Amino acid sequence: MSLLFTPLTLPSPRGGITLANRIVVAPMCQYAGVNGEATDWHLMHWGNLFNSGAALFTIEAAAVLPEGRITPQCLGLWDARTEARLADTLQRARKLAPQLAVCIQLAHAGRKASSAVPWEGGQLLSATQGGWQTVGPSALPQLPHEAPPVAMDATEMARVREAFVAAALRADKMGIDAIELHGAHGYLLHEFLSPLSNQRSDAYGGSLENRMRYPLEVFAAVRAAYQGVLGMRISASDWAEGGLDLAQSTEFSKRLKELGCDFIHVSSGGLSPQQKIPVGPGYQVPLAKAIRAATGMLTTAVGMVTEAQQAEAILQAGDADLIALARAFLYQPRWGWQAAAALGGAVQANPAYWRCLPREAQAAFGKVAIGGR
Repeated sequence: MSLLFTPLTLPSPRGGITLANRIVVAPMCQYAGVNGEATDWHLMHWGNLFNSGAALFTIEAAAVLPEGRITPQCLGLWDARTEARLADTLQRARKLAPQLAVCIQLAHAGRKASSAVPWEGGQLLSATQGGWQTVGPSALPQLPHEAPPVAMDATEMARVREAFVAAALRADKMGIDAIELHGAHGYLLHEFLSPLSNQRSDAYGGSLENRMRYPLEVFAAVRAAYQGVLGMRISASDWAEGGLDLAQSTEFSKRLKELGCDFIHVSSGGLSPQQKIPVGPGYQVPLAKAIRAATGMLTTAVGMVTEAQQAEAILQAGDADLIALARAFLYQPRWGWQAAAALGGAVQANPAYWRCLPREAQAAFGKVAIGGR
């Protein structure tokens, strides 16, 4: 039997969840929020990908504070208002599609916040453009020409840490099945980890032990308050000289495991404009493989995995436990169906879609409705 279509249980202190297969829809920012609130775009986007054949859908990065948004159009989960709108949108989306597990990525963008949306350049916005003052571990800008962030003091660090906890509790209250903390792609927790963005001289900067301290404190605080499935996405390499590397990320992953991390989602890059990423099919899989081997944690591989046989080979080789796709699902929203047909697996979808299947793919659904008036 295909490993991609075998069940997998994500553990947690309160029992965990069992996924029907190993396919994950990775979090993808839609830049469609209004004052942090989910909109009808999210309803359409979620309802569509709930029928993708994946067993786990991850809601895009939701900021734990308004100033933690990447852009003014980003989703948030920082108060009762944003919680209510996200909960209502999610409830309606779930009525349109089969029940599947839903994860949410909780984030703070740090010095990469207050930015324009990607199709408008993605650059730091000034106050007159609707931007705001950013924060980070050190007063080092993302790009040399940009205004620097304010270096966080102890009070601000505590405020952000508690905001992660509060957002996790809101997510749990609305019935979300798992939480992923965003420690990748140059955002706040990653900024503390990397020596390229963290040049503090206190207990939170300098050595790896010190640079890990704040992300681990945030994770520990969320773990203490939230007993559901909890993981973290990391950038295992900055792909830049003097930056975070695989050895350091492996040590960080080991420490996360000691704190009760249930899974690790291994990505890379996003912190330095000097990065040199060796982009190619499955280019991040060796990072996931190394961390899985060193920690024994349930590990998600992501990054230019586009073919069913490619995903299956990664699992068969023992390089990862889960396969996450992002852009591939935007281009092929029924990627899971195609993978099931190719590998002899089975998926679920709303019966209204069954009639569209070519005959050679119908076995992936067991039964289909091919009639109609």
